[in-house]
Amino acid sequence: MTETDIEALIRSLVTPLLRHPESLSITVSDSDRFRRYTVNVDRADVGRLIGRQGHVAAALRTVVEGARSRRSNAKKIRLLINDHRH
Repeated sequence: MTETDIEALIRSLVTPLLRHPESLSITVSDSDRFRRYTVNVDRADVGRLIGRQGHVAAALRTVVEGARSRRSNAKKIRLLINDHRH
């Protein structure tokens, strides 16, 4: 079984939703239990990526988490969308 390139998966899922796809950047960081993918997009695209009541973001998280390796030592995946509020 092959490993899924999670960053490429996120990029392929998110890009069609954006009006400014050139501003998309994904940063990866690791902790003890999680691999965190932070998605940064243009301020105008944040709402399109989150969706009404967070439905789009929840669907993206479901697909990405389902694509991770099920090995016992594989880290869980966190998908964060930077909403530029902080």
